[in-house]
Amino acid sequence: MTKYSSFATRTNNFLDKLGVKITTTVGTMWAAIAFSMLALVSLPAAISSGNTLVIVSWLAQTFLQLVLLPIIMVGQAVQARKTEKRDNETHQAVMAAHLETQQILRELHKRQSDSWTD
Repeated sequence: MTKYSSFATRTNNFLDKLGVKITTTVGTMWAAIAFSMLALVSLPAAISSGNTLVIVSWLAQTFLQLVLLPIIMVGQAVQARKTEKRDNETHQAVMAAHLETQQILRELHKRQSDSWTD
């Protein structure tokens, strides 16, 4: 491994860990609440401007972008947990059916072997 690829690997590992940390921090309802509070700081100025464009801009660019991102991330995490649980349950059911099928096949094979020896 060259010096460059070693540095690149370490840099990528660091960036991956940083990305995961940021994602797990931002993807919480606490972050959504904090971002809501932050967005609300500029609401009075937007309203007092009396300009519809400024108010719509505040709503779309400030509030929705700040607040919806963490809420969407929370929703995705909840959906992922439900999917994983369902997948685990399906896997357990398939494995149980597989074991039962193997047992039935062994019994059939035994009966067939016994009938040939009779």
